Amino acid sequence: MPIHKSTEYGEIEISLDAIANLVGGTINECYGIIGMASQKLLKDGWAELLKRDNYSRGVIVRQDDNSLILDIYVVAMQGIKLSEVMLAAQQRVSYMLEKTLEVKVEAVNIYVQGVRAVK
Repeated sequence: MPIHKSTEYGEIEISLDAIANLVGGTINECYGIIGMASQKLLKDGWAELLKRDNYSRGVIVRQDDNSLILDIYVVAMQGIKLSEVMLAAQQRVSYMLEKTLEVKVEAVNIYVQGVRAVK
């Protein structure tokens, strides 16, 4: 179900896939996050890193009345303090969506699918 906005010039519909791609781009800019991961782990437990055109596979966007609930799957950098980095990422995603789309974000849930060393 897309987000609907009315302006003096007409109607605007924003699809949930577009929001997922926007969230994926924002989360990849955050310090300590190597990339987006698929929602499903591969057979051997490794998380697949997603390319830019597949960000919607690593983000689930749900609508609850007039707010959004996001589930984001990521691969984090080894050697960082996960709790602080993920909190900063949650705040950044929430702020970006509230400012650009003017929609309330109820929750940003981040699931770390793996930790990798950066070469």
